[in-house]
Amino acid sequence: QVRLVESGGGLVQAGGSLRLSCAASGRTFSSYAMGWFRQAPGKEREFVSAIPWIGGSTYYADSVKGRFTISRDNAKNTVYLQMNSLKPEDTAVYYCAADFRGYGSSRLNEYDHWGQGTQVTVSS
Repeated sequence: QVRLVESGGGLVQAGGSLRLSCAASGRTFSSYAMGWFRQAPGKEREFVSAIPWIGGSTYYADSVKGRFTISRDNAKNTVYLQMNSLKPEDTAVYYCAADFRGYGSSRLNEYDHWGQGTQVTVSS
């Protein structure tokens, strides 16, 4: 079982930056692909970024490519999402998720464990 806790959300002006963190419990963090998803009011949850459990690949939604960077620190059981050049349309609740021995899928149903989410609000 993996418990995920996100942090780092907040209110920022357009063009600003935030770094989200997702801390995982358990000793098998390195065996999980980690993903970030977001859900804006009235919209479905959507894929943002993912990093596999093995290898150096990273994956991004087209809407955030070039602005967001995902990384992981297995020694700290933490995955990060650095968000730069934020736009009002990035406003959402951001969730991290874990997929055992996954390869960084963009599909929600591939992920077995979810955090409670952290609010990101970007003002214009």
